[in-house]
Amino acid sequence: MAGRRESELVFLPLGGIGEIGMNAYLYGLGRPHERQWLLVDLGITFAGEREPGIDVVLPDMSFLERERANLVGLLLTHCHEDHFGAVGELWPRLRCDIYATPFAAQMLRVKSAENGLPYDLPIKELAPKSKVEIGPFGIELVTMAHSIPEANGVVIRTDAGTVFHTGDWKIDDNQPHGSPTDAARLKEIGDDGVAAMICDSTNATRDGYSPSEGDVTATLTRIIGNAKHRVAVTTFASNVQRLHIVMEATRAAGRHLVVVGRAMLRIIMVARETGYLPTDWELLGEDDYGHLPRDKVVALCTGSQGEPRGALARIAGGEHPNVSFARDDLVIFSSRTIPGNEKTVARVQNDLADLGVDIITDADDLVHVSGHPRRGELEEMYSWVRPAVAIPMHGEPRHLNEHAQLARRLGVETVVSPRNGDMVRLLPSPAEIIAEAPTGRLYRDGRLIVPADGPSVSERRKLSYVGHVGVSIVVDAKGNLIAEPQASLVGLPEFDENGLPLYDAVMSAVMGALDGLPRPRRKDDALLAETVRRAVRGELGASWGKKPVCNVLVSRL
Repeated sequence: MAGRRESELVFLPLGGIGEIGMNAYLYGLGRPHERQWLLVDLGITFAGEREPGIDVVLPDMSFLERERANLVGLLLTHCHEDHFGAVGELWPRLRCDIYATPFAAQMLRVKSAENGLPYDLPIKELAPKSKVEIGPFGIELVTMAHSIPEANGVVIRTDAGTVFHTGDWKIDDNQPHGSPTDAARLKEIGDDGVAAMICDSTNATRDGYSPSEGDVTATLTRIIGNAKHRVAVTTFASNVQRLHIVMEATRAAGRHLVVVGRAMLRIIMVARETGYLPTDWELLGEDDYGHLPRDKVVALCTGSQGEPRGALARIAGGEHPNVSFARDDLVIFSSRTIPGNEKTVARVQNDLADLGVDIITDADDLVHVSGHPRRGELEEMYSWVRPAVAIPMHGEPRHLNEHAQLARRLGVETVVSPRNGDMVRLLPSPAEIIAEAPTGRLYRDGRLIVPADGPSVSERRKLSYVGHVGVSIVVDAKGNLIAEPQASLVGLPEFDENGLPLYDAVMSAVMGALDGLPRPRRKDDALLAETVRRAVRGELGASWGKKPVCNVLVSRL
């Protein structure tokens, strides 16, 4: 390898900094234009209101596609969707080995099979706490407490120096079924010297320590034990420890557990196969729900984020074929509302309230705790690792800024606050942003992956605001009308403020435009269509106050 001064270690986020979700972090080693790359995580985020019809959002891999020959592998820290959800769809653009611990590896296999991927992913399993060489990168996995099995921090050792990528984590030594953060190993790593730490920022705006899963255990056991009628619990399907807690509380209350939602069932099956959930407990399917006494059932449901096709939204809307709620049943939201999902969650909760269902959220009782560190936990991590450079990741700008200020107060020599696409030289010193790489978003639109800057979503957005008008005109070679023009109005009011049909206003604008265009100029189809389009939009702007999307089809016979 090149010497220390020639071999730079750089960090390049392609997603996950400045946002919650879509985590994709590159580490590069070597001289400029000769670097080898390691990708850590490849996740998704969920579409918002400005992305109508889009299922999920994925990071744009165009930079890495050009560097594919120098990509030595993809390492998954854990299998939350925002860290591994894009692997199946984007792997064909990268075609590298995938490194994951057993739980994440099995989740990836099951998900790939369910989605019918036409290729086998080259997954190399790593035991927790293992060490492995991936190209020029020496990798060590460090066990971290989080809301999913086998969450890992990653020590990355190179000839340039050592950095620590925390992944998602918290400090929780009171977990009934999870592994605590390996503080002893982190202190040893800090003693050996860490040049830079790239660290989770999600709860950097909150003081103190995150509550423990042990506290949630006591709360859920009490609430389910005291319930008079049906209980439903919705949580992140991937939170296996929480699922275990609900199972135990259900059994303690003498109730039967019904699993509602394919994603929940998939996680439970994988957790059983990998030893994280017991295999001898009774789990019933949704077909059994209606046959159980009302005071003897707990339904474990997907849809904690208000997803329209999630089990809970379908139940609340009266659309689920097997499961329904009645007045005085209880629904527990054992989850946090992800920023951006507030409206969808509120919609489901309002639908439940209309049914007379009682609702408990984390604002009412300790039914959920975060899997991410608050300031007190961050302070401990910095005291253990003692990095020379701090780089906040995994958070929105306000989280990143709070984290950066905290690191400075803790005496970290250098704090660098990049955003997606900023290439940071970590080593040799000084650590700083040295270049910018192209980044962006891709959309999963049905079965297709489309660029975010394409026309389809922006056009849908316009249609959702102002509707559509289609006009059909048939003329002969000289520009004479052969038939009456036809129009179709979609998403427009039927009448204007004076009670006159908007259809009549459209047809009046079409005829006025045709009459005002000399016949010789009607021979130009593009000119004819644009003249009519402008006239229709102008007329509707005057009579309605909005200008819809308008398409004009000219047919010439």
